[in-house]
Amino acid sequence: MIPRTMSTQHPDNVFIPFFAKEPVLGGEDEISEAFYAFSVLGVEEQMWDFEGKEVDEFVIKKLLEKYGEFFKKHKLGEEFRLTPRVPNPSVEKAEAKLLLETLESIPRSADYAKIFYNDEIAPIFEVILPMTTSFEEIQRVYELYTKYIAGKQYKRVFDIKIYEWIGEFYPTEISIIPLFETKEAILNAHKIVEEYLDGKDFEYQRVFLARSDPAMNYGLISAVIYDKYALFKLQELEEEISIDIYPIVGVGGAPFRGHLTPDNVKGVLEEYPSTQTFTIQSSFKYDNPPKEVMKAIEEIKNTKRKKAEPIDERLFQILTKYEDEYSQQLRVLAPYIREVANFVPSRRKRKLHIGLFGYAREVNGSALPRAIKFTASLYSLGIPPEILGLNALSEKEFELISEYYKGLYRDLSFAFAHFNPNAAKKFKFLKPIVELAKEWGIEQNSEYVAMTERVITGEISKETILNLAMLRGFLG
Repeated sequence: MIPRTMSTQHPDNVFIPFFAKEPVLGGEDEISEAFYAFSVLGVEEQMWDFEGKEVDEFVIKKLLEKYGEFFKKHKLGEEFRLTPRVPNPSVEKAEAKLLLETLESIPRSADYAKIFYNDEIAPIFEVILPMTTSFEEIQRVYELYTKYIAGKQYKRVFDIKIYEWIGEFYPTEISIIPLFETKEAILNAHKIVEEYLDGKDFEYQRVFLARSDPAMNYGLISAVIYDKYALFKLQELEEEISIDIYPIVGVGGAPFRGHLTPDNVKGVLEEYPSTQTFTIQSSFKYDNPPKEVMKAIEEIKNTKRKKAEPIDERLFQILTKYEDEYSQQLRVLAPYIREVANFVPSRRKRKLHIGLFGYAREVNGSALPRAIKFTASLYSLGIPPEILGLNALSEKEFELISEYYKGLYRDLSFAFAHFNPNAAKKFKFLKPIVELAKEWGIEQNSEYVAMTERVITGEISKETILNLAMLRGFLG
C-alpha cells in the first residue's frame, strides 16, 4: 500500500482544531492530530516532522497506548504509516545529531509494535530527507541506519553481542525518501535518484518534490513547471530501470503553494497526474467543514495515478526572465513582508530554522520568513505572491505556459480576486499587473480589498491578518 494522502504538520491553518489545547500545536496535540487524521479523515500516512520543530519521539508508543482499540484493528506500518522528516546534516548543522536520535528511535518503535501486535511489524520504515541535493546525502542516511543503527547489534560489548543483550534491531534497513527543494535538485531529481538506486534491489522508491519553497524562491510558474518536468523525468527513469517510483508532491491550500483545497481536488489531480501521494496540510484539515474534507480525501484515494506529460524545455528560457523580474519585485517588497510577518500567528512550535534559501532567505542583508508566513504577509498586503513577475510575460508566452500549467488561469484568477489595485500607488511595478487584471475582467473581492488597505497603510494588527485569512480560506 503506497499512500495517496499524507497528513502533514504545515502551520498554514486559520482555525484551531477542536482537540488542540492551545493555538500553537505541539506535543500531545500532535499525537491527537495523527489519530484524527487516521481514524476520522481517513488519511493513510502521517508525516512526523523532526525537521525545524519540537516533536515527540515516543509517538508510536503513545498512539498504541492511547488508541489501542483502533490500532488493533488497523495496523500501524501496514494499513497506516507514520513517516518522520529528519534533519539534513549537510545543511542543518545545529540539528545534525538529531538525525541519529531519530534513526535510533525506529527499532525502539518496532519493539513497542512487537509487544502490542505480538508480531514483527515495523511501524516506521521510511524517513524523508529534506533539502536533498545529491545521491551521497541519501546514501549516507541509508548506510548510517543499516551499518551503525541496525548493524551495531552484531558488535560485541565485553562478553556478549548487543542483540543478545538488548534484543534484535528491526527493521534491518529503511527506505530514504529524498525531498528536493532547489531548482537544481528538482531538475536533476531523476539523475540523483538513478545514482542512488544503482546496484540496489529495491521493490520501489518514493521521491518528494517541494512546491512551497520553489514558489517562494523562483515564483509560482517556475515552481509548477519545474515539478512537472521532474515528474516526467522520474517517469522515464521508472520505465528505464524497472523500479516503481512513487512521487509525492507537497501541496498547500494557497495557489502559490499548490492549491489543494477540497473544492480543487480535480484540478490538482489533473495538474500532477503521475503523483502518487499528495500532502494534506493543516489548512485543508481545519479550515474546511469535516464532511467536505473527508469527501475530498476519499476522492483522491479513489483515483489512480496516470502518466506525466513531457515539458517543452523552451519554457526554461521564458522562466529565466520571469524569475529575474520576480526577484527584483521581491527585493522591493522584502521589508514590508518582514514587517507584516511579525503579526502572522504561529500555529506550530518551531525551533530557530536556518539553512536553505526558502527557509532563511537573504534579501538586502535581511532574511525573509518561511513560505507560509511569506504567503500570508503578501496576501495581507493585497499583493498575492502569485502575481509577482507576471509583467515579464507576453500574451503569447502566457498561452504557451498554459499548455503545460493546466490550472494557470484558475490559480491566477483566485489571486487577482484578492489583489488590491491601490497597491500600485505605492509599488509602481504593479501598474502593468493592474492592467492585466482589468484585461482578464476579474472582479476583486471588495470586502477583502478594503481590509488590505489597513495593512498597506501600516495599520497592521493580528486581528486584521486573521480576518483576511478567514476570508480567503487559509493562513498562508
